[in-house]
Amino acid sequence: MPNSTETAADVTEAGVARQLPAFAIIGVLSTAAYLGLYTALRPVLDAQSANLVALLVTAVANTAANRRFTFGVRGADGAARHQLQGLVAFFAGLALSSGALALVHRTLPDETQVEVAALIVANAAATALRFVLLRLWVFRGP
Repeated sequence: MPNSTETAADVTEAGVARQLPAFAIIGVLSTAAYLGLYTALRPVLDAQSANLVALLVTAVANTAANRRFTFGVRGADGAARHQLQGLVAFFAGLALSSGALALVHRTLPDETQVEVAALIVANAAATALRFVLLRLWVFRGP
């Protein structure tokens, strides 16, 4: 059942086709911000802490941007609930990226360039999961 911001087309493949470009642009910008923040924090924090902070900061902005531009939800109504639900997607991304960092550190210690590559791969997987969670759960309607 579509919510007040969704049309019948939004729950079909046409809706996905309309939402994916906005989601992709927001994802690229969020990933760039995340990697920039991670690399800025990495000299002063360990990899896992830098990952946590960078991911948390960008996840809040990402959820807000996707709420408005990808899923067309405007106004404050439901914003807090959407952010809380977005935290589930954040934790999924944190699990993937933390696991990737742990794997890198276990197999290739002291390889910071490999950290960033592993985070890019983990972030790509988390992004696909995030789209599914946002579309089917967070912004699915009543």
